[in-house]
Amino acid sequence: MRRTIATVSLSGTLPEKLEAIAAARFDGIELFENDFVNYKGSAAEVRSMVADLGLTIDLYQPFRDFEGMPEAQYQRSLERAERKFDLMQELDVSMVLCCSNTSPLVIDDPELAAAQLHELATRAAARNLRVGFEALAWGRKTNLYGQAWEIVRRADHPHLGLILDSFHTLSLKDDPAGIADIPGHKIFFLQMADAPLLSMDVLQWARHYRSFPGQGQFDMATFLEQVLLAGYTGPLSLEIFNDVFRETPNRRIAVDAMRSLLYLESQVRQSLENSAPRDDTREKQRQRVLQRIELYSPPALPDIAGLAYIEFAADEASGEAFGKLLLQLGFRRAGKHRSKAVVLYRQGDVNLIVNAQPNSFARRRFDTHGLSVCAIAVRTTDPERAVGRATAMQSKRYDGPVGPSEQQVPAVVSPGGSLVSFVSSALGPNGLYEADFILDDEEDGAPDAGLEHIDHVALGLAVDQLDTWILFSRAVLGLEPGESLELADPFGLVQSRGVANADRSMRLVLNVSPGQRTRTARTVAAGGGVTVHHIALSSHDIFDSVARLRASGTRFVPISPNYYDDLLTRVDIDPGLLAKMRSAGVLFDRSPAGDYLHIYTESINDGLFFEIVQRVNAYDGYGAANAPARMAAQAQKQGQEVGNG
Repeated sequence: MRRTIATVSLSGTLPEKLEAIAAARFDGIELFENDFVNYKGSAAEVRSMVADLGLTIDLYQPFRDFEGMPEAQYQRSLERAERKFDLMQELDVSMVLCCSNTSPLVIDDPELAAAQLHELATRAAARNLRVGFEALAWGRKTNLYGQAWEIVRRADHPHLGLILDSFHTLSLKDDPAGIADIPGHKIFFLQMADAPLLSMDVLQWARHYRSFPGQGQFDMATFLEQVLLAGYTGPLSLEIFNDVFRETPNRRIAVDAMRSLLYLESQVRQSLENSAPRDDTREKQRQRVLQRIELYSPPALPDIAGLAYIEFAADEASGEAFGKLLLQLGFRRAGKHRSKAVVLYRQGDVNLIVNAQPNSFARRRFDTHGLSVCAIAVRTTDPERAVGRATAMQSKRYDGPVGPSEQQVPAVVSPGGSLVSFVSSALGPNGLYEADFILDDEEDGAPDAGLEHIDHVALGLAVDQLDTWILFSRAVLGLEPGESLELADPFGLVQSRGVANADRSMRLVLNVSPGQRTRTARTVAAGGGVTVHHIALSSHDIFDSVARLRASGTRFVPISPNYYDDLLTRVDIDPGLLAKMRSAGVLFDRSPAGDYLHIYTESINDGLFFEIVQRVNAYDGYGAANAPARMAAQAQKQGQEVGNG
């Protein structure tokens, strides 16, 4: 399919937008009127600039408040249209978007609307132009695609067709199934926009919170599938109004945009290939789509089987200090890399790597931020397929230097610059480390603390990285997002959202803060926009683990006694368990599926910290209800240290 994007979707001047769109390998654009009006060059210059970049202008938009108007206003609108057509011919664009009327003067008369649109199409045809009619979700008389199609059908003009927009349909919870019954040749253009599910005025929702497919919560694949079943063969376009996107560097947003379309196409292709025929008509439609439309077909999603290791970038001093902390946490210094200044620490199934190799990718990219996580490695049966999937979805491959007999671990650069590496499951729990490290079986440091595996990794993100990471998690790693939550920090709000695979062997938590004073915002700023916020390690007996860790000198964030008094008012909890939690400083959360016990270590230089967790039964959250208690305790602890200093 041809892939296009509306210029309103990106930040920057018109030339900057066009360059970003071309760099992301789009085929064409929707030229938004304001982008042209505010550009200092002529229509001929814009046409030439677009062509020089290998693009086409597939749609000019919008033309507003036309159909169903009283005669005087209708005649003036025809004059407006003629001027618009003059400009379109200068730009070499053959279609204009006419959106449904929002004027208080509009008359509720589909026959009148059809007649007026027929005349508009007749005038467009005289110039070999076409008019696409779109139902706005906030249109005064026409806001559903079925209403718009009825008007187009009545108008019965070959140069008048329907423009469909997923946001306008799905935001109103209108059923897209009927689209498949519309003649495909009468659907002139298709715009796709996802969005989070919000309870607010639809106009404000549309103008500020749209997102690319895969970043929101709409069923985009079903919508596109219905349009293709109708027989549509035109461009697949994006029209996104989003305040954050307007402030974000447009090259990254353009890459996200292309990734979203490739991901969406692959979802629909898979659905069409695997769907069982419901009736003869739909089966013929399905076969026709598969034969006529070339939908994107990337390598399959990786079958992730948990986290293999987490790698930290550090200079010699910070690496040594961090190593001492890990020994205190019950890790052992398990080995030294055969060819690099890299050390492996292990406990249970947790593998942490500290990279102090001069001039390595880790040091070049992250050393300026002190101790930082530079790579997260996942286990998968086919690492090359996983990397192939990632690069097909617009991620950059990274291959680091490999010494004799060492394992090649393919990786890709994630949003923000850290690596996601893919380790073959066939290597087993030790194969990679036996190949790359000189292993040391001697026990050193504190006794094992009973920490078994990495439960989840929490990332702190700049606000403009959240949608990017949700799409990356879905399209590249196959992780699906959970509920979006707002958490109260003493200095602002933190938005938190978990992403995980189906069997929960890999979980990430994405945290952003719109303000600048929260702990999340400060650590993100120090980490250059993306940082690992904390790492959660699982224990089957959290009280035993905490006792061992305290004995070895590990310091935990102190929790207010008031927390435990309040817990009794909120949860029906065994008094004995409550007493143990109070004594140990452990927090508690409960869902219908199970319980969650957890505790946080003090942070390293007001940055990274660890969480010790125990999941009981099928608890599937992250203890979000306790985040305010943790953040308040951290803020109070920092205040005490500043005061004592």
